Amino acid sequence: MDQLLDQFFNVAIMTKTFPLLLKGLVMTLKVCAIVVPVGLVAGLVAALCATSHRRWLRIMMVPYVDLFRAVPPLVLLIFIHSGLPFAGISLTPFQSVTLAFLLNNSAFYGEIYRAGIESIGAGQREAARSTGLTAFQTNLYVIIPQAVRNVLPDLLSNTIEVVKLTSLASVVALPELLYSADMARSITFNASPLVLAAAFYLVLLWPVVRLLSRLERRVAG
Repeated sequence: MDQLLDQFFNVAIMTKTFPLLLKGLVMTLKVCAIVVPVGLVAGLVAALCATSHRRWLRIMMVPYVDLFRAVPPLVLLIFIHSGLPFAGISLTPFQSVTLAFLLNNSAFYGEIYRAGIESIGAGQREAARSTGLTAFQTNLYVIIPQAVRNVLPDLLSNTIEVVKLTSLASVVALPELLYSADMARSITFNASPLVLAAAFYLVLLWPVVRLLSRLERRVAG
């Protein structure tokens, strides 16, 4: 038991490595601060295109959504960071991570939005248009608010996955939370920094998980 506590719950090592992990947490939050809001907007645009009455827009969105939902995020990240330089495009680790996760998650957000939009009856769109609203105004004031409310638990669930997905950024040496914890582990030869990183993730995500559970119960009820 003493060896277990010393290897995984060493308070002295946790205290010593706390500043390094805190910097990693800040980097994780920076990635999320870009990927989540931009991904939500890009996903909404993708959903509107996928449900448009213009056939060419719907056809154009199929390969985009299918490709970036099917390709594993890790493979996409490695391709962008290590493959694009052969085409003369060199990105920093932060840029590579942000672009890869944005492409992946905008496709998932788009499908969630699309399901929400398609859950709204066609009669509501027709009724809104009959009052003189344009197609844009109908989507903005009638369709999108209801669609978002219907799929809000799914949007939150995917956002939680985005935060956990940032741990893949360590592959390209972006000093996010997990990378920082692993560096601390390799220096101290102790797994306590990894446990501390897990505690950071728990503190960060637990309130969102509880909110998600409440929303799911409200929708189910």
